[in-house]
Amino acid sequence: MNIAKLRKHVVAASAVGVLLAGCSSSPPAAQPPSVTFGSNASGTPGMPGMSGMPSAPGPQPGAASATGSPAAAAGDAVTIDNFAFAPATLTVKAGSTVTWTNKDEEPHTVAAADGSFKSPGMGTGATFSHTFPTAGKFDYVCSIHPMMHGTVVVTG
Repeated sequence: MNIAKLRKHVVAASAVGVLLAGCSSSPPAAQPPSVTFGSNASGTPGMPGMSGMPSAPGPQPGAASATGSPAAAAGDAVTIDNFAFAPATLTVKAGSTVTWTNKDEEPHTVAAADGSFKSPGMGTGATFSHTFPTAGKFDYVCSIHPMMHGTVVVTG
């Protein structure tokens, strides 16, 4: 065998080896897309035109607000973390105010299936509160991530 033929065989074998090595390696782990939010003049990161403070001095019956303040008492609180509402079902008495706190690194919303309440987009650490004046069952979802859902059961 002459040198030219030997080189062709070595190059061909090397190319096949590289291709086979690429086929046998594990694919890289999928990374979730990252979302970066800036801040604005109103002071709420990533939420244009939102100050993050409720417009009324306190909760009104049937009112909802989004703030950056600490959550309500544990019995009337829902945590948003790891793309889930916890607890998924919360039972409260009529007149109670429920506060949702986003502990996730992604933005989320809280939107009632019947349209009775809807939060703005909430960044990490943001809260949203809604007062339930009457008994009933209120299903809700994150409108950004519709696979996230929960229920508030209000007793009389």
